[in-house]
Amino acid sequence: MPLPDRVRLVVLFGGRSAEHDISRISASHVLRAADPARYDVVPVAITKDGRWVFAEQAADLIGRGLQSELPASLATDGPELDPMTTLTDRSVGGPAGDPATTTVVLAILHGPNGEDGTVQGLLEMAGLPYVGSGVLGSAVAMDKVMAKTVLDAEGIAQPAWRAVRVGQLRDAGHATGFALAERLIGELGDTVFVKPANMGSSIGVTRATGAEALLAALDTAFQYDDLAVVEEAVDARELEIAILGNEVPRASVVGEIIPAAEFYDYEDKYSDGAAQTVIPADLDPDLAAEIRRLAERTFLALRAEGMARVDVFLERGTPDSPGRGVLVNEINTIPGFTPISMYPMLWQESGMSYTELIDELVTLALERHRRRSGHRTDVQVRAATTGAGDRS
Repeated sequence: MPLPDRVRLVVLFGGRSAEHDISRISASHVLRAADPARYDVVPVAITKDGRWVFAEQAADLIGRGLQSELPASLATDGPELDPMTTLTDRSVGGPAGDPATTTVVLAILHGPNGEDGTVQGLLEMAGLPYVGSGVLGSAVAMDKVMAKTVLDAEGIAQPAWRAVRVGQLRDAGHATGFALAERLIGELGDTVFVKPANMGSSIGVTRATGAEALLAALDTAFQYDDLAVVEEAVDARELEIAILGNEVPRASVVGEIIPAAEFYDYEDKYSDGAAQTVIPADLDPDLAAEIRRLAERTFLALRAEGMARVDVFLERGTPDSPGRGVLVNEINTIPGFTPISMYPMLWQESGMSYTELIDELVTLALERHRRRSGHRTDVQVRAATTGAGDRS
């Protein structure tokens, strides 16, 4: 469906998450790229303590046509707003404008309280179109344990993993905890990766070797969530694919991450920028096509919509053990939009500019909203029939 002539684009950023700062950077670049001839942009920040505020500095620069002067990281200060009023009242953030103006919400909220279905539920209740996955897809994809459970059920290959709940260790003595860690090491290998179940950007992720290090890594993960994932360490190339679409997703070219650190951690992603990206990845064309199909299958299995980035491993083999091939690592339903983020770079390499990407995401949001708004809300009662088989 074509885009309306004018769209009120509410950009949500910040959030009550350890990924708050990354969100502020992503949002700055989204606001720069949004076409001012098409969008009335309303930048709304969610502070770390959960308050909604009108991002005055960003709004002022946008209003004066000075998007290029936006800071690299948007400020989360300004007059406080009521969430529902912000979403539904076109007068918030500027002139009232045409009442027929379409509002679309673009949430650039990475991590919990934004990427996990919470904000998506609010937007559903407000009856507004929004970019990205719905409540279920967001929640399932965000929770690594649920996502891995679904992928196992769908027969999609992934590294071996186990889930650990904080209650298994909170009141346990060292001997009990150590026994659990030893069992996990025995099942997954001496070196493992430990991750909070509901977190992204490699926050709280630790590479651990041995039972004692595993216990310490679990303690780190439990600072961010009550559930942790312990995964086998895989000797593999790290590949990423960007996805666009709703019912019929399409995949970008395949990119490769070459970490500078021991693994692709937070500093490697955002601080020192030492990791290398190769787009497109040096792959056999048939293998690249297989990886793209697997990414699309993963997207559909996890009920993702609109956009996502799918991360996979290509396991390195040896002459004695050829490896398992392509293994799905995880999916990210609100991928980063910073200048060094893979999602926009993958689409640029695939022939879609940053501005065109925003247009496509808004179009997908409107298409899904129109389709879902057409679902029946009444009970359709079938007319009674009579026949020889009817009971009297």
